[in-house]
Amino acid sequence: MPELPEVEVICRGLRPIITGRVIRAAALSGKRLRLPIPQAAIDGFAINQQITAVRRRAKYLIIALANGAGLIIHLGMTGKLGVFPREIPPARHDHLRLRLDNNMELRLNDTRRFGSIQVLAPDIDELDFFADLGPEPLEDKLTAAYLLQRAAKSQRPLKNFLMDSHVVVGIGNIYANEILFAAGIAPQLPVSQITRPVWQNIVQQTREVLERAIAAGGSTISDFTNASGKPGYFQLQLKVYGRAGQPCPTCGLAIQKASQGGRATFWCANCQMSHRQLVSVTIAS
Repeated sequence: MPELPEVEVICRGLRPIITGRVIRAAALSGKRLRLPIPQAAIDGFAINQQITAVRRRAKYLIIALANGAGLIIHLGMTGKLGVFPREIPPARHDHLRLRLDNNMELRLNDTRRFGSIQVLAPDIDELDFFADLGPEPLEDKLTAAYLLQRAAKSQRPLKNFLMDSHVVVGIGNIYANEILFAAGIAPQLPVSQITRPVWQNIVQQTREVLERAIAAGGSTISDFTNASGKPGYFQLQLKVYGRAGQPCPTCGLAIQKASQGGRATFWCANCQMSHRQLVSVTIAS
């Protein structure tokens, strides 16, 4: 599934290509995605409208239009967005094609059809649409104080907590594993046991890991490609994700793997502090 870095890479790739262009027509495959594609709303709000901005919120892409409307796109598990000359025949799983005024087409391809396309009408506030989502991990609203307050009295495991979009957005399974390895904290640790300085380290490592991933073009684990059809390369930098049984790059101990919240969790039992180790460090300091 494309996570925050992959969606950000696509956003940055599309922005200079489609901003300022006018949507002239829309063609749909007729197949349902995770939600039905709102053809009437696309025809009513998007046709003959200029694209004024391309933004990301969490794992959503927002294509803002001159009339105040917006297309909200989620890539699901296998979604891809790219811009192609109109004369190139559509691919099998192209479910939305937006013809632009330069005779290019913005195409959404989604093999498994877990993505979604929604239309934000001009009279709907974007903040209301995303009201249930937590702060962006790369912005100043994500702080140690905020996480400490959200984690108070909670016994949720740390990795599950970080992957909750109501707490903080965009941190999927790959990056949750990598962030916690970088921070040196066990993914199973109950969040109520985490101190403010440790939260501060987690915030810092979150930003550093995600920014490195964006700089590397995201992670291509299965079939992710950017807006130009190129894969990402951050998977070459992964320290623990997908490396069960392989030596830890820091200490050499075998990387562990377990299921946590229905997702595969990878960690180093030596380098990532357990509850007992964390308590002992806190007392000593």
